[in-house]
Amino acid sequence: MGRGKVELKRIENPTRRQVTFSKRRNGLLKKAFELSILCDAEVSLIIFSPTGKFYQFASHEMERTIARYRSEAGLSGPNDSHTRSLEFWRREIEELQKTINETEAQLRHCIGEDIEMLGMKELKQLERQLKTGVERVRSKKLRIAAEQVNWLKGKQRSIQEENARLKKRLHELHDGNISSRIWEPTARKAIQLRTIDDGSHH
Repeated sequence: MGRGKVELKRIENPTRRQVTFSKRRNGLLKKAFELSILCDAEVSLIIFSPTGKFYQFASHEMERTIARYRSEAGLSGPNDSHTRSLEFWRREIEELQKTINETEAQLRHCIGEDIEMLGMKELKQLERQLKTGVERVRSKKLRIAAEQVNWLKGKQRSIQEENARLKKRLHELHDGNISSRIWEPTARKAIQLRTIDDGSHH
């Protein structure tokens, strides 16, 4: 006679539940290892016990397998937020540079430089400004424009420093992924086997 279907339900007895967990966990880790060897499969297994203890098996580097899973599943990667931040600061730098160029051009016009390209309307406007008092216009506009240019340049330097910091962080994340792949898969498998054997003796 064949065995009847066993009903799966939560084991109420804490001791029996822990014993069953240990046996099934070791069996699952062993099956994962066998699957990776027999079928040359890339296998990663993560287990949290009822008490929160962590167990894992990885035929290859765990982070690489997780990254591959996220890519196949169409999930965003851990570096996406940094990439968006870099793009935001890049646009900010471009806008600030444009404002700086316009301010410096206005400053040059006020002191009589680079006015060859101005039309009649712009020249009349500039003349009216200068007629209100050459000395007052010169001193005030030079002071305000210089302060504005210095402030914008300082802000631009701050944004460029933040941009460099984010780029460095991206490189560190990338280099970390590369360095973690130095682990030999066979050594990882040996460690997992030792973990399985140790667990089976308990």
